[in-house]
Amino acid sequence: MTDTAVVYHALTPGPAWLRWAARLPLPLLRTVGATLGAGLYLLAHRRRAIVQRNLALCFPQASAAQRRTWAWQTFIHFGQAFVDRVWLWHAPETVVAQRVRLDGEWAALAEPGPQLLFVPHFVGLDAAWTRLTQAIDRPWAGLYAPQVNRTLDAWARQGRQRFGAPQVVSRREGVRGLVRALRAGSAVYLLPDMDFGSRESVFVPFFGVPAATVTSLPRLAGVARAPVRPVVARLDRHGYRVWVGAPWSDYPSGDDAADAQRMNAELQAWISETPGQYHWLHRRFKTRPPGSAGVY
Repeated sequence: MTDTAVVYHALTPGPAWLRWAARLPLPLLRTVGATLGAGLYLLAHRRRAIVQRNLALCFPQASAAQRRTWAWQTFIHFGQAFVDRVWLWHAPETVVAQRVRLDGEWAALAEPGPQLLFVPHFVGLDAAWTRLTQAIDRPWAGLYAPQVNRTLDAWARQGRQRFGAPQVVSRREGVRGLVRALRAGSAVYLLPDMDFGSRESVFVPFFGVPAATVTSLPRLAGVARAPVRPVVARLDRHGYRVWVGAPWSDYPSGDDAADAQRMNAELQAWISETPGQYHWLHRRFKTRPPGSAGVY
């Protein structure tokens, strides 16, 4: 069972409860989420060690106290973002529009033709997807990792298809389904900043540490001749702010390693602004270059 499935079973007895809870005030829901995150911080020892190791590798210059604060924030924000899915997927549409504010060049996403969105694993990625599919009437597509738990899978799939009937492409299909969606003119939501193993990856620095980085972003952009726009979603006391950036110039360059390096460099800058909102629970450096020792 995944970490998310464990949280789901601990928090929710069923969809009817979720629909009722979606109407609760945001401060109350955020308190529930923070309590959930604090409990995970205290009980999920292995996951906490992964977060702490990631932060030590990426921010060696920071004090131990500062890294502990970021680790605590990682769990608190994870819990809050998980509970926020209740109102993102079940509250009235006006609530979603009010709490998730759009910033930057988001209106340009309505332009016809394929667009490729680079969406890093910040805690607000579900908020960004929900609000963008609500605000922009156009074909959408994104990868989806089916959950082992059928109840959780049905809930997540239904939630992510709430607005605009987006195409949900199973991860088992790989990039082929995304290529078809791009060629059909969809805006594709891509989250390529995790460690997916050495296959189709290159080792480029991430905060100075060699990291297996997939090259799906430049490859998809090149095949579909689609512009790449970054999307960064940050949690705040009002809900979320979703920033959509301008298309990257000279991307892809034709050099997969250089393009992967650029992606990581852009991501580092955003993470450095709010380190406690990134998904450090993932073993970002589990795949090591040949001859290198493991770090976890």
